[in-house]
Amino acid sequence: MFHVIPNLLDTREIARLRELAARMPFEDGRHSNPGFSKKKNLQPKHSDPGYKEASLIVQQGLSRNEYFRDFTYPKTMAPPMLSKYEAGMEYGEHVDNAIIPYSPPLRIDVSCTVFVSEPESYEGGELVVRMADKELKIKEKAGAAVLYPSNMFHHVAPVTKGTRLVAITFIESMVRDTQKREILVELTEFLHANAAKVGEDEHVRLEYIRQNLTRMWYAD
Repeated sequence: MFHVIPNLLDTREIARLRELAARMPFEDGRHSNPGFSKKKNLQPKHSDPGYKEASLIVQQGLSRNEYFRDFTYPKTMAPPMLSKYEAGMEYGEHVDNAIIPYSPPLRIDVSCTVFVSEPESYEGGELVVRMADKELKIKEKAGAAVLYPSNMFHHVAPVTKGTRLVAITFIESMVRDTQKREILVELTEFLHANAAKVGEDEHVRLEYIRQNLTRMWYAD
């Protein structure tokens, strides 16, 4: 269950994130995951004021996006964080942690990557998600976001040239089960696409199903 939101951020927001990243102090990404030697990237120091501004820009972009809300049923979101990969850096295959030990703890159901660098500005650096015996490679334009289940193996391919700048965040969903969320997303998309085609009575009946499934699965 994947989805790409093509224009989550506008050009002004993208430019501001790049400006902040250019002057923000970055540190070894292994500070947040010291036991994983295959994590080779850079992350900003949380004490820097630019970290908070960049985080707010991405958070506002996600929160205002209707499809993000329909797709994730967000309950809580981790503060988005810029992540930088220079030539020779990568993030080996892994599964995102199930829990972030905030207060209260945040369960990770959906992972999100927001692309800040243009894809032609760096080589390599694809987000690669393992699907059974195949791999899905994702490298989107600046401002796009990709949403994917947090319980799947994925990695960031080595960057061979240039700099890959993204923002990442994690979402705890009000609907915990991936398949249940997918059913609700399909119903929502059908209703949006066919509101003018189905009769009023049929629309009400479908909305009855969608709302009551949501009620049944809420915080499941």
